[in-house]
Amino acid sequence: MRCLITGTAGFVGFHVAKRLLLQGHDVTGVDGMTPYYDVKLKEDRHALLETLGAFRGHHCMLEDADKLRGIAEQSAPELVIHLAAQAGVRYSLENPRAYVDSNIVGSFNILEICRQLRPRHLVIASTSSVYGASTDFPLAETDRSDHPLTFYAASKKSVEAIAHCYAHLWEMPITVFRFFSAYGPWGRPDMALFKFVENILAGRPIDIYNHGKMDRDFTYIDDLVESIVRLSDLAPARRSGAGVVDTDSSSPDGPYRVVNIGGGHPVSLLQFIEEIEQALGQPAKRNYMEMQMGDVTRTEASTEFLEALIGYRPATPVSVGIAEFIRWYREYYKT
Repeated sequence: MRCLITGTAGFVGFHVAKRLLLQGHDVTGVDGMTPYYDVKLKEDRHALLETLGAFRGHHCMLEDADKLRGIAEQSAPELVIHLAAQAGVRYSLENPRAYVDSNIVGSFNILEICRQLRPRHLVIASTSSVYGASTDFPLAETDRSDHPLTFYAASKKSVEAIAHCYAHLWEMPITVFRFFSAYGPWGRPDMALFKFVENILAGRPIDIYNHGKMDRDFTYIDDLVESIVRLSDLAPARRSGAGVVDTDSSSPDGPYRVVNIGGGHPVSLLQFIEEIEQALGQPAKRNYMEMQMGDVTRTEASTEFLEALIGYRPATPVSVGIAEFIRWYREYYKT
């Protein structure tokens, strides 16, 4: 199968591309290589992909509609996996325009290209952040998500709404994934696990927000990729009648659905830190802090719809996932 993946130098995009290449698919990758974090890490991800098979990587910003269209037309994709975005909840407080340009304008360009090229399925990454401060756990795809707390979450919710319009107007099969706290090898340096490991090894204190009174539905990257690949094979159709489960988000107005990807088993932040300390064999110096703007105290995914669709849900324990990340970190940075 011919696949076009955006964000292949990013954390999730790299792992998805790697899986598809190892399965023998033809992958065209697009990434803007922005300096939001270490560009060398992004370049090394692409370099590894180039050793795995039929991979063609392109340096292109999503906002560059003409260049992006040319790449897509040349690759003639049967499957488009749109993972590129300006990430980061906290950075959206500092530079909201980056989220308009990349997440909204860039996603619009992808949708327009898919309207013209008609791949069999377009899948788009969203985030659990769209649920805002909801306390109706577990968070289900059919719950209201009209009150995002950050511009990052708002930009992702906007893309979900725009994508539904395209599915309705042009009969474009679209699946939107809402990710829950992805982590693992080759992870982003701005994420908690990376920063904690880096600081502990350097003897620096780690910042623990809300004094550690937080719970997250951590999702190991291999589980996330498995879910994405399985769902990519299942293009949605318009829903007629009742859904397959109560949390079925399939639209009656177009071939569109939203699916959570999380395990549904939140872990406390303090337990997460303890697992890191145990895996490193080194205690952390802890700097307890107040809650940050736009943050939430808990996330927990409803997995009912995901399991109904693919018979699978993420289940890797954090002890295993953290150990795998640290193994990669030590090897990559030669610590």
